[in-house]
Amino acid sequence: MRLVIFGPPGSGKGTYASRLAPRLGVPHISTGDILRDEVKSGSELGRNISSYVSSGKLVPDEVVNMVMAKRLSQEDCRKGFILDGYPRTLQQACFLEKVSKIDLVINLNVPDEVIVRRLSSRLVCRKCGAIYNRITLPPKVDGVCDKCGGELYQRDDDKPEVVRERIRIYKSEAAPLLEHYRRAGVAIIDFFYEPDEAGGDVPPDVAAERILKALKGS
Repeated sequence: MRLVIFGPPGSGKGTYASRLAPRLGVPHISTGDILRDEVKSGSELGRNISSYVSSGKLVPDEVVNMVMAKRLSQEDCRKGFILDGYPRTLQQACFLEKVSKIDLVINLNVPDEVIVRRLSSRLVCRKCGAIYNRITLPPKVDGVCDKCGGELYQRDDDKPEVVRERIRIYKSEAAPLLEHYRRAGVAIIDFFYEPDEAGGDVPPDVAAERILKALKGS
C-alpha cells in the first residue's frame, strides 16, 4: 500500500506514520529525515541541500524530487510506503505520479488550538536534539534532558504566534494538493481529532489504531 499522510505541523504525522508502518509492513519515509541523511552522507547532492538550508532557503522542488526518487527506488519500497512531508507542492505531486502510484491519502484534521497547545509546549535538547513536551512528555528534571543532561529550550517556530502562521501557510498549500488527489480519483480518508475523556490528547498508539481501523474499512 502506497500512502501519503497530510496534516498541519503538530498534527502527529510522523508519530502516527512510524506506528502504522510496521503494522502495514512498509517503510515510513520522512522527507526531513531523508534530506538530513543526504547531508550527513557528504554526497554532492547532500552538499547542495546543505547550501540551501544553511542560507535559510527552501530546498527547491527539483532537488527534493531527486532525493525522494532515489529513496523510493530502494528495495524496501517495492511493497509500498508511507510518505510524511512529501509532496508539499503540486509540482512535487506531479513528479511523484511519474515515480509511483499513490493508493490512498490520510488527511489529519486537528483543531488549530490543539496544535498551538501541542507545539507551544514542545521543548528540544540543545545537545542531543531529544524532544519533550511540557504537557504530554515532560522531562524528569525541569529544563534538563533525561538522555544527556543538556539544556532544553523552545524553538522560535514553536512560539504560539509563529505556530498559527505555520498553520495558515500549511492550509494554503494543502488545499490544492488535496483537490489534486480528489480529481485524480485517489481515495482520501479524513481522520478527525478526538480528545480523551479529560479533553487532552489520546496516546499516540490509540490514535494510530483508530487510523488503522479507518484504513481497513476504506
